[in-house]
Amino acid sequence: MDSELSKADRTRQFIIETTAGVFNIKGYAGTSITDLTEATGLTKGSIYGNFNNKEEVALAAFDYNLSLVLNVVQDRMSQAKTCHERVMVYAKAYQSYNQKSFPVGGCPILNTAIEADDTNSLLKDRAQKAILTWKRTIIDIIKTGMNSGEFSATAEPESTALAMIALIEGGTMIAKVTNNPASMNKILKTVEKLVNQLVK
Repeated sequence: MDSELSKADRTRQFIIETTAGVFNIKGYAGTSITDLTEATGLTKGSIYGNFNNKEEVALAAFDYNLSLVLNVVQDRMSQAKTCHERVMVYAKAYQSYNQKSFPVGGCPILNTAIEADDTNSLLKDRAQKAILTWKRTIIDIIKTGMNSGEFSATAEPESTALAMIALIEGGTMIAKVTNNPASMNKILKTVEKLVNQLVK
């Protein structure tokens, strides 16, 4: 945590970072105030002295968990030299969904989208925005590759982006539910085949 933050900001950040894994594993509905006090070692009054309600903590926790995913992606993206490598960054990043650099509990977009679809509009909006941003990023990379001649002029950026996201998130879900990370590797090979079809 940043030492230049005020004590109140440090406490708020501590609450977010400490409860992020709890929310990502148990979900918003499944996480109680007792879970939050046990995770942080703080009282209910201390938590609600920094946040208006549980939902506000959950939204901040989602943003924090998403930032961890984006950090993994950005780190790999900065090393990618071609559009093909840049498109494949997401597949490579999600291959390590159970590693320390990834949020505890896996992909926050997937976890939140499944739970909040019909139960929490604010969390659903967060997950929706994350997916649309992800889609837009892939589309932009593919279009850049098409303009540079790296990818075929007949490539279909939006269809490819949606298929990639569906495969990656679906693969993450299958690997978690079956407790079989190897299945994710098989699905990511399909993603790679999809991306390879873009190349001229």
